[in-house]
Amino acid sequence: MTTKHYFKIHSGARAHLKKRGEIRKALRVGKLNIIIMVILIIFYLAIFVLLIASLWKIFTKANKPGWACLIPIYNYIVMLEIIGKPWWWLLLFFIPIVNIVFGIWATNLLSKSFGKTEGFTVGLLLFSIIFIPILGLGSAQYVGPAGAKQD
Repeated sequence: MTTKHYFKIHSGARAHLKKRGEIRKALRVGKLNIIIMVILIIFYLAIFVLLIASLWKIFTKANKPGWACLIPIYNYIVMLEIIGKPWWWLLLFFIPIVNIVFGIWATNLLSKSFGKTEGFTVGLLLFSIIFIPILGLGSAQYVGPAGAKQD
């Protein structure tokens, strides 16, 4: 074995070790990403459970079954009953642009149904994660559809 050949093998081993180091570094970064992802999933699930519990309480405060908040489409029908609007409003939520207007209107009627003001409506629209639990888990009482048409 010549000296020249020995250095070729040696430099190849060095390249292999360098590659193994990069793999280990990549695995460390991968583990960190997994840990971050698991933490984010737990955080997301906690918010999801909080919002479901809040909606459940909103429905029960309005004397509707709490489980109704879990059923897609039916939850909108029940919500329309809570705010005192007919079921066919549900169809308006499928029309582009119109759905935005009626969604904001329905949110305003929901806040009024619990004795809240338009300021609370803005909070529900912009910071739902905070204001839905305030409405459901807080001291707000259901006063009737859209505030029972406050005289």
